[in-house]
Amino acid sequence: MWKKLRGGFLMGIGYMLSPLSWWNDLFFNLPIALLLGYLVSLINQNWFLPGTLIGYWLSNVLGILMMQFGAMDMFLNTEKRNLKRDVLIGLGSSTIYTLVVGALVYYHVLELPSFLKTF
Repeated sequence: MWKKLRGGFLMGIGYMLSPLSWWNDLFFNLPIALLLGYLVSLINQNWFLPGTLIGYWLSNVLGILMMQFGAMDMFLNTEKRNLKRDVLIGLGSSTIYTLVVGALVYYHVLELPSFLKTF
């Protein structure tokens, strides 16, 4: 029972961070990304935008991995996990999502907020 509760908790938090819940970016992913961008801009002011992009990507990766681990806890009875495969799937899917969003911004399908245009 504890394993299923832990899995449900991981899946719920992971869903909020994952690219599957694009509507929650405003409440979860973007604040995390902006915080990381701000922290790295304390070291070098030019690193704000790259730090924000990396923070956004990392929050999506974390969300996907949490969903995968939560689903395994809830639905699989096996104790063995292929951690390397799970991490690679999380990195790959989040990277593809980030590249798609980056391309949409680059080709002006999505517009950046005005405060990010100065960087």
